[in-house]
Amino acid sequence: MAAATRSRASAAPARIPFGVRDAVVQANGHAVSLTNLEKPFWPRLGITKGDLLRYFASVAPVLLPHLRDRAMVMKRYPNGAAGKFFFMKRAPSPRPDWIKTCAIEHGSGSIIDFPMVQDLASLLWVVNLGCIDLNQWYARCDDVNRPDYVHFDLDPVVGASFARVRETALLVREALEALGMTVLAKTTGSSGIHLYVPIVRGPLQKQVWAFAKELAHVMEARAPKLITAEYRIAHRPRGRVLVDYNQNAWGRTLASVYSPRPTPKAAVSTPVTWAEVEKGIEIEDFRIDNVPARVKKVGDLWKSLLAARGRFRLERVL
Repeated sequence: MAAATRSRASAAPARIPFGVRDAVVQANGHAVSLTNLEKPFWPRLGITKGDLLRYFASVAPVLLPHLRDRAMVMKRYPNGAAGKFFFMKRAPSPRPDWIKTCAIEHGSGSIIDFPMVQDLASLLWVVNLGCIDLNQWYARCDDVNRPDYVHFDLDPVVGASFARVRETALLVREALEALGMTVLAKTTGSSGIHLYVPIVRGPLQKQVWAFAKELAHVMEARAPKLITAEYRIAHRPRGRVLVDYNQNAWGRTLASVYSPRPTPKAAVSTPVTWAEVEKGIEIEDFRIDNVPARVKKVGDLWKSLLAARGRFRLERVL
């Protein structure tokens, strides 16, 4: 790349240039090297890797608070949304010295240094590795065994429409609110809805998982023609909506809020209001091309997930 082009890219903080293959941009006082910017990531939509990076830069103010101080599991798509992907936990070497890591000991005794996305520079660095959706830990790095939210992944089984997912979301919300919980919703960007409840950090991940499991089975008993809690794929009844509690297990992750997904329409996992759920949202209502404008208009609908006040003490129901 010409020196003049590189200089212009560096002069505008995090302004990712068009029409160049590679660039160096400035973010948080760091020089971030970006590569293969014109590589098609959604060829049919004309969305390139550079466009993906621009999307993340635009939503960074609302996204970063949800990622900070949490280990990041990298799900890398080197050839774009339709290509093969692989998971990578350990922060690659060499890497910039400003990439912070979170050391987590696993059952095998091995210690893995996960990268953390602390600022715009580290966000761009991770996305430049080919990450489309971001998958952070549920617990912060200072105590990886105690999450600060519990969640439910509402996933349609074969034969279930998204309308049934919305119906399930409203029923699960009702059950959780009856316990005194605040329930936040977002589209998964794939096929379902994620429900999150902010909790006071304290219970171990296994206890959080146990609560989620019990709630899922209660919901199955209440609406057996709509909901299943059956985790074995072959045993799930057709046309039901899985209330997936098992994603609360230690070490599991879900696509973060504001994450694009590798779907044909480049849908984004987007916070929604309950009025929108009741009105009848669809997954593809929220995409890379329109979510930044939505965020600019409504802000972060999930701010309360991170707030100190209003968190539920899960010990009350354990």
